[in-house]
Amino acid sequence: MTATNYKSLIREVPDFPKPGILFYDITTLLKDPAALRSLADELTARYQGQRVAKVVGMESRGFIFAGILAARLGAGFVPARKPGKLPADCYEVKYSLEYGSNSLAIHRDAIGMGERVLIVDDLLATGGTAAATINLVRQLGGEIVGLDFLVELKGLNGRKKLAGHKVHSTILYP
Repeated sequence: MTATNYKSLIREVPDFPKPGILFYDITTLLKDPAALRSLADELTARYQGQRVAKVVGMESRGFIFAGILAARLGAGFVPARKPGKLPADCYEVKYSLEYGSNSLAIHRDAIGMGERVLIVDDLLATGGTAAATINLVRQLGGEIVGLDFLVELKGLNGRKKLAGHKVHSTILYP
């Protein structure tokens, strides 16, 4: 499948989660078995042979792709979660969203010093969530291989916050 095929499977929901926001609902892509398999194959091919030890997925839709990719690469999956969701000792960082603010946490023992880490999420918008995740991975001593997103909203300039890192997005919106 191509990025255009994937894009045609994404539902656009106006005024969600609040007025003025156009939400890109990927659940309509995920329910299509051929699209999900194709996307998983593309992600796997892109990172095969890069010695990825851990794949970090950001809550919550990032878990989907990160889990699939970790399993296919023979890597561990590490969730970056909202505060209060992880049971053991965590690092936590606050960040800004395009429509508010939030925090992410990661277990302190989730990533070993020097482990090669791929960060995965469904959407790159302002870059706040991804930058926060980079910060968490660095606190644990991980080496960031790259960041991968299904969708990127180019007009929000999120890549600027990720300068110095390899970033790939499958679908680009203006």
